[in-house]
Amino acid sequence: MSITTSAATVFPLDSPPDTDPAFRLRGLTLGYGTDPVIRDLDLDIPGGRTTVFIGANGCGKSTILRALGRQLAPFSGTIEVSGQDLATIRPREHAKSVAFLPQSPLVPEGLTVAELVARGRHPHRRWWGGGDDDGSAVAEALALTDTAGFAHRRVDELSGGQRQRVWVALVLAQATPTLLLDEPCSFLDLAHQLDVLDLVRDLPLPAGHGDGAAGPGSGRRTVVAVLHELTLAARVADHLVAVAEGGVVAAGPPAQVINPETLRRVFDLEADIISDPLTGHPVVLPRGRRKGTS
Repeated sequence: MSITTSAATVFPLDSPPDTDPAFRLRGLTLGYGTDPVIRDLDLDIPGGRTTVFIGANGCGKSTILRALGRQLAPFSGTIEVSGQDLATIRPREHAKSVAFLPQSPLVPEGLTVAELVARGRHPHRRWWGGGDDDGSAVAEALALTDTAGFAHRRVDELSGGQRQRVWVALVLAQATPTLLLDEPCSFLDLAHQLDVLDLVRDLPLPAGHGDGAAGPGSGRRTVVAVLHELTLAARVADHLVAVAEGGVVAAGPPAQVINPETLRRVFDLEADIISDPLTGHPVVLPRGRRKGTS
Protein backbone atom coordinates (compact mmCIF):
# COMPACT_ATOMS: atom_id res chain seq x y z
CA MET A 1 0.00 0.00 0.00
CA SER A 2 1.37 3.40 -0.95
CA ILE A 3 0.21 6.96 -0.72
CA THR A 4 1.88 10.04 -2.13
CA THR A 5 -0.30 12.82 -0.82
CA SER A 6 1.69 15.63 0.75
CA ALA A 7 2.57 15.31 4.44
CA ALA A 8 0.73 12.00 4.85
CA THR A 9 1.87 9.54 7.48
CA VAL A 10 1.83 6.04 6.00
CA PHE A 11 2.28 2.88 8.02
CA PRO A 12 2.79 -0.53 6.37
CA LEU A 13 0.13 -3.18 6.82
CA ASP A 14 0.97 -5.81 9.43
CA SER A 15 1.25 -8.48 6.72
CA PRO A 16 1.25 -6.85 3.28
CA PRO A 17 -0.93 -8.64 0.72
CA ASP A 18 0.90 -10.46 -2.04
CA THR A 19 -1.66 -9.40 -4.65
CA ASP A 20 -2.30 -6.25 -6.64
CA PRO A 21 -4.47 -3.65 -4.92
CA ALA A 22 -8.22 -3.80 -5.42
CA PHE A 23 -8.22 -0.09 -6.25
CA ARG A 24 -5.35 2.11 -7.38
CA LEU A 25 -6.01 5.87 -7.37
CA ARG A 26 -3.56 8.15 -9.15
CA GLY A 27 -3.65 11.94 -9.34
CA LEU A 28 -7.32 11.85 -8.39
CA THR A 29 -9.16 15.14 -7.96
CA LEU A 30 -12.84 14.95 -6.99
CA GLY A 31 -15.56 17.43 -6.19
CA TYR A 32 -18.94 18.88 -7.05
CA GLY A 33 -19.73 21.61 -9.56
CA THR A 34 -16.39 23.38 -9.96
CA ASP A 35 -15.23 22.97 -6.35
CA PRO A 36 -12.65 20.25 -5.61
CA VAL A 37 -12.99 18.37 -2.33
CA ILE A 38 -10.15 15.86 -2.83
CA ARG A 39 -7.02 17.00 -4.66
CA ASP A 40 -4.35 15.00 -6.50
CA LEU A 41 -4.81 11.84 -4.43
CA ASP A 42 -2.60 8.77 -4.88
CA LEU A 43 -3.87 5.80 -2.90
CA ASP A 44 -3.79 1.99 -3.07
CA ILE A 45 -6.59 0.06 -1.38
CA PRO A 46 -5.60 -3.55 -0.62
CA GLY A 47 -7.68 -6.46 -1.86
CA GLY A 48 -9.20 -9.00 0.50
CA ARG A 49 -9.01 -6.55 3.41
CA THR A 50 -11.38 -4.20 5.23
CA THR A 51 -10.42 -0.57 4.68
CA VAL A 52 -12.24 2.12 6.68
CA PHE A 53 -12.15 5.85 5.92
CA ILE A 54 -12.40 8.19 8.91
CA GLY A 55 -12.51 11.97 9.08
CA ALA A 56 -14.60 14.99 9.95
CA ASN A 57 -17.90 15.77 8.23
CA GLY A 58 -17.38 17.16 4.74
CA CYS A 59 -13.74 16.09 4.43
CA GLY A 60 -14.31 13.93 1.33
CA LYS A 61 -14.65 10.37 2.66
CA SER A 62 -17.98 9.73 0.94
CA THR A 63 -16.75 11.55 -2.16
CA ILE A 64 -13.93 9.02 -2.56
CA LEU A 65 -16.32 6.14 -2.01
CA ARG A 66 -18.75 7.49 -4.62
CA ALA A 67 -15.93 7.69 -7.15
CA LEU A 68 -14.97 4.06 -6.48
CA GLY A 69 -18.62 3.09 -6.99
CA ARG A 70 -18.79 4.97 -10.27
CA GLN A 71 -21.33 7.40 -8.82
CA LEU A 72 -19.06 10.43 -9.32
CA ALA A 73 -16.75 11.19 -12.25
CA PRO A 74 -13.30 12.58 -11.34
CA PHE A 75 -12.22 16.06 -12.33
CA SER A 76 -8.87 14.50 -13.19
CA GLY A 77 -6.77 11.43 -12.48
CA THR A 78 -7.52 7.73 -12.77
CA ILE A 79 -9.03 4.86 -10.81
CA GLU A 80 -7.92 1.32 -11.58
CA VAL A 81 -9.99 -1.66 -10.47
CA SER A 82 -7.89 -4.82 -10.35
CA GLY A 83 -5.53 -3.24 -12.87
CA GLN A 84 -8.21 -2.02 -15.29
CA ASP A 85 -9.09 1.65 -15.81
CA LEU A 86 -12.54 2.19 -14.30
CA ALA A 87 -13.47 4.53 -17.15
CA THR A 88 -13.19 1.62 -19.60
CA ILE A 89 -15.37 -0.81 -17.62
CA ARG A 90 -19.03 -1.09 -18.58
CA PRO A 91 -21.38 -0.16 -15.74
CA ARG A 92 -23.05 -3.58 -15.73
CA GLU A 93 -19.71 -5.37 -15.49
CA HIS A 94 -18.59 -3.04 -12.69
CA ALA A 95 -21.82 -3.83 -10.82
CA LYS A 96 -21.02 -7.56 -11.00
CA SER A 97 -17.79 -7.01 -9.04
CA VAL A 98 -18.44 -3.90 -6.91
CA ALA A 99 -21.59 -3.23 -4.84
CA PHE A 100 -22.18 0.29 -3.49
CA LEU A 101 -24.39 1.21 -0.52
CA PRO A 102 -24.86 5.01 -0.34
CA GLN A 103 -25.26 6.92 2.89
CA SER A 104 -28.95 7.82 2.49
CA PRO A 105 -30.61 5.53 -0.07
CA LEU A 106 -34.13 6.41 -1.14
CA VAL A 107 -36.84 4.00 -0.03
CA PRO A 108 -38.89 2.85 -3.04
CA GLU A 109 -42.59 3.27 -2.39
CA GLY A 110 -44.66 0.11 -2.11
CA LEU A 111 -41.84 -2.45 -2.43
CA THR A 112 -41.62 -5.35 -0.02
CA VAL A 113 -38.34 -6.24 1.64
CA ALA A 114 -37.93 -9.33 -0.56
CA GLU A 115 -38.61 -7.29 -3.71
CA LEU A 116 -36.05 -4.66 -2.76
CA VAL A 117 -33.34 -7.20 -1.90
CA ALA A 118 -34.05 -8.98 -5.19
CA ARG A 119 -33.02 -5.78 -7.00
CA GLY A 120 -29.47 -6.58 -5.99
CA ARG A 121 -29.58 -9.40 -8.54
CA HIS A 122 -30.12 -7.03 -11.48
CA PRO A 123 -26.49 -7.10 -12.78
CA HIS A 124 -26.63 -10.90 -12.99
CA ARG A 125 -29.92 -11.19 -14.87
CA ARG A 126 -30.18 -12.10 -18.51
CA TRP A 127 -32.19 -9.81 -20.76
CA TRP A 128 -34.83 -12.53 -21.15
CA GLY A 129 -35.24 -13.34 -17.44
CA GLY A 130 -33.70 -13.86 -14.02
CA GLY A 131 -30.38 -15.45 -13.13
CA ASP A 132 -29.98 -19.03 -12.01
CA ASP A 133 -28.98 -18.13 -8.44
CA ASP A 134 -31.41 -15.28 -7.74
CA GLY A 135 -33.61 -17.10 -5.23
CA SER A 136 -30.78 -18.58 -3.18
CA ALA A 137 -28.79 -15.32 -3.17
CA VAL A 138 -31.79 -13.34 -1.89
CA ALA A 139 -32.64 -15.95 0.75
CA GLU A 140 -29.04 -16.04 1.98
CA ALA A 141 -28.83 -12.22 2.16
CA LEU A 142 -32.06 -12.06 4.17
CA ALA A 143 -30.83 -14.74 6.56
CA LEU A 144 -27.40 -13.15 7.06
CA THR A 145 -28.92 -9.78 7.96
CA ASP A 146 -31.71 -11.22 10.13
CA THR A 147 -34.39 -9.71 7.90
CA ALA A 148 -36.11 -12.86 6.64
CA GLY A 149 -38.78 -12.49 9.31
CA PHE A 150 -40.22 -9.40 7.64
CA ALA A 151 -39.42 -10.24 4.01
CA HIS A 152 -43.04 -9.68 2.94
CA ARG A 153 -43.51 -6.35 4.73
CA ARG A 154 -43.28 -3.07 2.86
CA VAL A 155 -39.93 -1.32 3.24
CA ASP A 156 -41.56 2.05 3.96
CA GLU A 157 -43.29 0.51 7.01
CA LEU A 158 -40.03 -0.50 8.72
CA SER A 159 -38.05 1.27 11.41
CA GLY A 160 -34.84 3.04 10.47
CA GLY A 161 -32.69 0.24 11.84
CA GLN A 162 -34.68 -2.45 10.05
CA ARG A 163 -34.42 -0.54 6.78
CA GLN A 164 -30.67 -0.22 7.16
CA ARG A 165 -30.31 -3.98 7.54
CA VAL A 166 -32.47 -4.45 4.43
CA TRP A 167 -30.15 -2.18 2.43
CA VAL A 168 -27.18 -4.23 3.60
CA ALA A 169 -29.07 -7.35 2.49
CA LEU A 170 -29.51 -5.80 -0.96
CA VAL A 171 -25.76 -5.32 -1.49
CA LEU A 172 -25.08 -8.83 -0.16
CA ALA A 173 -27.56 -10.25 -2.67
CA GLN A 174 -25.53 -8.58 -5.40
CA ALA A 175 -22.85 -11.21 -4.59
CA THR A 176 -19.82 -9.10 -5.50
CA PRO A 177 -16.23 -9.63 -4.34
CA THR A 178 -16.04 -5.95 -3.31
CA LEU A 179 -18.40 -3.96 -1.07
CA LEU A 180 -18.45 -0.15 -0.75
CA LEU A 181 -20.42 0.87 2.35
CA ASP A 182 -21.09 4.50 3.26
CA GLU A 183 -22.15 4.64 6.92
CA PRO A 184 -23.66 1.11 6.94
CA CYS A 185 -24.46 1.39 10.67
CA SER A 186 -26.78 4.41 10.48
CA PHE A 187 -29.87 3.93 12.70
CA LEU A 188 -28.60 0.59 14.04
CA ASP A 189 -28.39 -0.18 17.75
CA LEU A 190 -24.99 -1.21 19.08
CA ALA A 191 -25.67 -4.96 18.87
CA HIS A 192 -26.74 -4.75 15.22
CA GLN A 193 -23.81 -2.44 14.42
CA LEU A 194 -21.44 -5.14 15.62
CA ASP A 195 -23.40 -7.84 13.79
CA VAL A 196 -23.27 -5.99 10.46
CA LEU A 197 -19.61 -4.98 10.71
CA ASP A 198 -18.43 -8.43 11.78
CA LEU A 199 -20.56 -9.98 9.04
CA VAL A 200 -19.17 -7.93 6.16
CA ARG A 201 -15.61 -8.15 7.46
CA ASP A 202 -15.59 -11.95 7.46
CA LEU A 203 -17.59 -12.64 4.30
CA PRO A 204 -15.92 -15.20 2.02
CA LEU A 205 -15.71 -14.53 -1.68
CA PRO A 206 -18.93 -15.35 -3.54
CA ALA A 207 -18.99 -18.39 -5.80
CA GLY A 208 -17.17 -17.85 -9.06
CA HIS A 209 -14.92 -15.10 -7.70
CA GLY A 210 -11.71 -16.85 -6.74
CA ASP A 211 -9.98 -14.05 -8.61
CA GLY A 212 -11.07 -10.49 -9.17
CA ALA A 213 -11.24 -7.26 -7.19
CA ALA A 214 -10.57 -8.95 -3.89
CA GLY A 215 -7.34 -10.48 -5.17
CA PRO A 216 -6.63 -14.10 -6.05
CA GLY A 217 -6.26 -16.38 -3.09
CA SER A 218 -7.25 -13.79 -0.50
CA GLY A 219 -10.36 -15.75 0.51
CA ARG A 220 -12.15 -12.66 1.82
CA ARG A 221 -14.08 -9.92 0.12
CA THR A 222 -12.68 -6.44 -0.20
CA VAL A 223 -14.67 -4.07 2.01
CA VAL A 224 -14.27 -0.29 1.83
CA ALA A 225 -16.38 1.59 4.35
CA VAL A 226 -16.94 5.04 5.81
CA LEU A 227 -17.54 5.06 9.57
CA HIS A 228 -17.84 7.87 12.10
CA GLU A 229 -17.49 5.86 15.31
CA LEU A 230 -13.72 5.62 15.79
CA THR A 231 -13.71 2.70 18.22
CA LEU A 232 -15.90 0.64 15.89
CA ALA A 233 -13.71 1.64 12.93
CA ALA A 234 -10.59 0.50 14.77
CA ARG A 235 -12.31 -2.76 15.74
CA VAL A 236 -13.37 -3.79 12.25
CA ALA A 237 -10.62 -2.34 10.01
CA ASP A 238 -7.47 -4.03 8.80
CA HIS A 239 -6.51 -0.71 7.27
CA LEU A 240 -7.56 2.80 8.35
CA VAL A 241 -7.39 5.86 6.09
CA ALA A 242 -7.68 9.26 7.81
CA VAL A 243 -8.90 12.03 5.50
CA ALA A 244 -8.42 15.79 6.04
CA GLU A 245 -7.07 18.86 4.25
CA GLY A 246 -8.23 17.59 0.86
CA GLY A 247 -6.37 14.30 1.03
CA VAL A 248 -5.06 11.47 3.19
CA VAL A 249 -3.10 12.45 6.29
CA ALA A 250 -2.47 8.98 7.71
CA ALA A 251 -3.06 5.38 6.64
CA GLY A 252 -2.19 1.94 7.95
CA PRO A 253 -3.15 -0.45 10.77
CA PRO A 254 -5.62 1.06 13.28
CA ALA A 255 -3.20 0.85 16.23
CA GLN A 256 -0.80 3.14 14.39
CA VAL A 257 -3.26 5.53 12.73
CA ILE A 258 -5.32 6.14 15.88
CA ASN A 259 -2.94 8.39 17.81
CA PRO A 260 -3.25 11.81 19.48
CA GLU A 261 -1.54 13.71 16.70
CA THR A 262 -3.76 12.25 13.96
CA LEU A 263 -6.89 12.99 16.00
CA ARG A 264 -5.77 16.60 16.48
CA ARG A 265 -5.06 17.02 12.79
CA VAL A 266 -8.21 15.30 11.52
CA PHE A 267 -10.82 16.20 14.15
CA ASP A 268 -9.30 19.10 16.17
CA LEU A 269 -9.78 16.71 19.05
CA GLU A 270 -7.84 16.08 22.24
CA ALA A 271 -8.23 12.47 23.31
CA ASP A 272 -6.66 9.70 25.34
CA ILE A 273 -6.21 6.33 23.65
CA ILE A 274 -6.16 3.03 25.49
CA SER A 275 -5.99 -0.56 24.27
CA ASP A 276 -9.02 -2.79 24.60
CA PRO A 277 -7.95 -5.38 27.22
CA LEU A 278 -9.53 -8.25 25.25
CA THR A 279 -8.77 -7.41 21.62
CA GLY A 280 -5.91 -4.92 21.78
CA HIS A 281 -7.77 -2.53 19.48
CA PRO A 282 -7.38 1.19 20.24
CA VAL A 283 -10.25 2.81 22.15
CA VAL A 284 -10.66 6.59 21.90
CA LEU A 285 -11.58 8.55 25.04
CA PRO A 286 -12.35 12.13 23.92
CA ARG A 287 -11.40 15.00 26.22
CA GLY A 288 -12.81 17.76 24.01
CA ARG A 289 -11.87 20.19 21.27
CA ARG A 290 -8.41 21.67 21.15
CA LYS A 291 -8.25 25.10 22.76
CA GLY A 292 -9.02 27.87 20.32
CA THR A 293 -11.16 25.71 17.98
CA SER A 294 -14.92 25.61 17.67
